[in-house]
Formats: sequence, C-alpha cells, structure tokens
Amino acid sequence: MAKVRPFAAVRPRKGMEAVIAALPYDVYSRAEAKVVVEKNPDSFLAIDRAETQFGDEVDTYADEVYAKAASMLKERIERGDFIREEEACFYLYELTMDGRTQSGIVGCASIEDYENSIIKKHENTRADKEADRIRHVDTCSAQTGPIFLAYRQNDTLRALMERVRSGEALYDFVSDDGIRHRVFVIRDAADIALISEAFEKTDALYIADGHHRCASAVRVGQKRRAANPAHTGEEEYNYFLSVIFPDEELMIMDYNRVVHDLAGHSKEDFLAALGKIFTISEAGEAAYHPVKKGQLGMYLSGLWYTLDLKEEYKNDDPVKGLDVAILQDLVLEPILGIADPKTDTRIEFVGGIRGLEELKRRTDALPQTGVAFAMYPTSITELFNVADAGKLMPPKSTWFEPKLRSGLFIHEI
Repeated sequence: MAKVRPFAAVRPRKGMEAVIAALPYDVYSRAEAKVVVEKNPDSFLAIDRAETQFGDEVDTYADEVYAKAASMLKERIERGDFIREEEACFYLYELTMDGRTQSGIVGCASIEDYENSIIKKHENTRADKEADRIRHVDTCSAQTGPIFLAYRQNDTLRALMERVRSGEALYDFVSDDGIRHRVFVIRDAADIALISEAFEKTDALYIADGHHRCASAVRVGQKRRAANPAHTGEEEYNYFLSVIFPDEELMIMDYNRVVHDLAGHSKEDFLAALGKIFTISEAGEAAYHPVKKGQLGMYLSGLWYTLDLKEEYKNDDPVKGLDVAILQDLVLEPILGIADPKTDTRIEFVGGIRGLEELKRRTDALPQTGVAFAMYPTSITELFNVADAGKLMPPKSTWFEPKLRSGLFIHEI
C-alpha cells in the first residue's frame, strides 16, 4: 500500500512562477541549456544545469558545477525568488495541452515503497546518468525535478480533484510552448488525510517518466539513512518529490524510429523480407500514422506504407507483444542488424511531439537509403502490465506529454 505524504515546499514567489518554471534538465544538450539560460537567467534550468554558469572548458560534472547549483538555489531563496511553506501541504498540478487536461497530486512518495516494488518501474537506469542527479540532489540537499508517477484512478481522489480545481489557483500561467499550468494548494487537514488514506488503499504506483531522477533520489536517501545513527524513517530524505496522475487522464505519444541505412539490402529485398511478417500497403506521399495496435507506418524512398502485423506474429506476452518490441525483435535486429538500439549509432529515436514530417525530413537527409517507422503509441495499460509482471520495456517505448516543469516545487531533504 503506497505511502504518500505532504511536504513544506519551497516554491516560486507569486509572480515569478512563469519565469522560473523550466522543462526537465535532461531534454536539453549543454549548448541548448546555455541558450535558454542566457535568454532567461531566472529560469530554474540555471540551477538544474549549473554548467551553464561556466565556460565550455569546465566539465559538466565538475565539483564546482554542483557547488554552484547549491549556492544559486540558496541565494535565490534568500533574495526572495522562492518562499518556503510554513506547513506541509499537498498540491494539485494541472496541465492543459491542445485542449486536453491532466491533473496530478503533488506530494512525496516513499523510497521504501520503491525498494519494495510498491512503486514499480518499466525501464532500467544507467549508472552514469544516476550519478549526475545523485550529486545534484545531495549537494543541493533538495529534489528539484518531480518524478512523474501514475495510479489507477479511484472515485475518492477523482471527486477531491474536481472540488479542488473549482477553487482559486495559486499559479495560472501559459508557458512558451503553449501549455497552461495551474497549481492549487491543498492545506485542509481533512483533505490531506483523505489523500494519504486513498493512496494507502492503492496497490501500486507506477513510474511513468523520470526513472533516473527517482533512482537518484532513492540512492541519496539510502546514503543519508546509512550515515544517520538516529535514523527514524520520518526524515525528509526518505521521501521523493512526485506528481501522481490518474491513468485515465494520461496520454502517451508515439516514439518513432529512423534507421540510417538498409544494412546492405536493396529496397526490393527489404520489402520482401518485411512482407513475410506484415501485410504491406502503399499509402502514398502523405504521412501515415498507424491507427491501431499491431500496425506501423513506414517511410521509405519518398513513399509511406502501412505495415499490418500478420496474425501468427502476434504475442500475448506483456513485453514481446508491444509494437516497439515486435519492431525490434522481428525487423531491427534480424533484418537491419541493430542488436542494441541503446548504443547503435545507426538508429535515431524521434518523439511523437515532433510530428511525422520530422521522420520524413531526417530520412530524406540521409546520404543513403534509410527507413523511418511511425509507431502506434504504447498505452498506459500496457505500461502497467509490463511493470506488474516485473519486466522492462525496450528503450524509448513511451513519450509522455506535456512535460512537468521543474522549479515549481522543491523538496528539501
């Protein structure tokens, strides 16, 4: 049963929220992050990516970078850009993109629940990416980027969220990418108890996005727990900052693939090999997005095709039955020679937010004949099924939009 508790957040002073709120640290390259911070020095990205405060000769992971992040956070709290809540609260964080709204409870989830698989994951983490955020969290003594969790909706939380949304928002702004963000404070003791009790009755929470941030927060908590002889389990480092969304409000976008060449195959031979696995139909020059599970769109030599998986290749296994797994297991590895998509430089992954024209653009720009695959999005039910089975998805299986902003809520540990 999940333990979720309120916290005394550090959050932007009213009027600073739109300036401070930033996309997650890992959506930018170093050069891109530097441009963002130069345009808006108050962006929280300056703290999340403190290497933007140094010349390129300073290593991204140098000691002084993490020290700078901690000093900047302290300075900005002291000068009044942020305030610290006087009491522990929950929040409701609502995001609206293209007319679709999703709302999540902002609170702190338990690292013990992560250790005991009550909080379930669906992908592996990389030690090098963990190490960066471990140092950032530990040096700042704060979690600055929320983990995106999901749960199976229940009537209790649905009714509470509807009631909270009808009240006055603490923050209400539209970010540069057109997404509306609204935040509501939940201070009432009865509401706080109701939320905590509702999650206690929830069998599992699921990491939707932020596996590395989550693992890093857990590692820091474990380190501090081991170093504290008087550890009680109630210290803030035992919990990590989360926004927890109901499954029915979430949207997963497609995560598409571009392969740089046909691994020595002619176009005709490649289509013949695919024809053993899929029923292939030519779709013409207009971009084609698959409309159902088991169907792929493909762009090859200026034309789009539909690929419908033949019945004998369908699979009920929660992982092997995923469209991204079928593509990997039946096409990318045996036909195109991509055994490890995490390390093979011949493949690119393109989030659905970029659109299918981006697939066409990248494929047309290749110096030789390449191919792009447009995927049908993985569903939240498929994600839950994989996590419940204790299995892992192939890399780049899900793309969640909209992205949570960093800097709106900070959890001091």
